[in-house]
Amino acid sequence: MDKDQVKGTLDDAAGRAKRQVGEWTGDTETQVEGAAQQIKGKAEKAWGNAKEAVRDAKDKVEDEHAKNEAER
Repeated sequence: MDKDQVKGTLDDAAGRAKRQVGEWTGDTETQVEGAAQQIKGKAEKAWGNAKEAVRDAKDKVEDEHAKNEAER
């Protein structure tokens, strides 16, 4: 798991909690801050997912290359 995925998950959860507290208390500023933090968390998580996918693809290509070299 990528550090951006972890950070994104934490930001998303914290933002969701903050937004919910804002809804319960009627504090629209807190609601907006929470929603913004959720969006930030979702973006961080998506970025981490993309980085992990690239790393996995790179590893697969390298493994195939090593396998092909060993067969020669």
